[in-house]
Amino acid sequence: MKLNNKNAEVFFPDGKEDLKRTTHLAISAHHDDIELMAMHGVLECFGREDKWFTGVVTTDGAGSPRDDLYADFTDEQMKAVRIVEQKKAAFVGEYAAQLLLGYTSKEVKDGKNEKVIEDYMRIIEETAPEVIYTHNPADKHDTHCAVVLRVVEALRRLPADKRPKKLYGCEVWRDLDWINDEEKTVFDVSAHPNISAAVISVFDSQICGGKRYDLAAQCRRTANATYFASHGVDQSNALNYGVDMTPLITTDLSVSPFEFIEGYIDSFKRDVRERIDRLTK
Repeated sequence: MKLNNKNAEVFFPDGKEDLKRTTHLAISAHHDDIELMAMHGVLECFGREDKWFTGVVTTDGAGSPRDDLYADFTDEQMKAVRIVEQKKAAFVGEYAAQLLLGYTSKEVKDGKNEKVIEDYMRIIEETAPEVIYTHNPADKHDTHCAVVLRVVEALRRLPADKRPKKLYGCEVWRDLDWINDEEKTVFDVSAHPNISAAVISVFDSQICGGKRYDLAAQCRRTANATYFASHGVDQSNALNYGVDMTPLITTDLSVSPFEFIEGYIDSFKRDVRERIDRLTK
């Protein structure tokens, strides 16, 4: 598989160079986004021989915050550290493969840059996953939003039989608790809590650098599980939320990602208005 960026790298943790075994694919903007948003896919495949998880990190990590041990690291040094950390996560999580595309955030956010879209198309064709996890259109990070736009465009350009059965938009920079319960996709990520903790904890440059993603990930999942239902006992110890974006690549091909997520925003608005009106009268 030929990728556009000369800095791109494909890492196979178990040494088996076989992308075609992939069943679950995650496409993220940054190193550690996968471990925050797509833990459901990691756990679905962990320890299995019939299901395999592959991760794709789009950017190079040059803009990562840094402090403590890493305070004086140059961008080039940080890029090297982030690659090593992502490979550690892939090894611990028993990924089939980890792709590191090495683009700058600026390149990803450039709507006229075809290279990212072309790479996504090649990767999806080669891996032929059943499920793809990526960012959601309501994420507040520009690079995350750019990635989901490029993913949707890549999938729409592929023949229908080359697209996955499911496309999920996941939470990172802004959770998806606001989506009405009957409309959100609920991922139970209670299994193997040690693996969930381990794969995010290897990103020492971020944790040591002042971003406690290890704690934040577990706290969000626990909070989601506890606050999911107000009138029942918890059915899970950890939940991640997502939005099912499959219609964008199957039935709603003319709908923009904004129009798609706007429907959920309007639904949330109606729910709040109805409740307040009902309790006011």
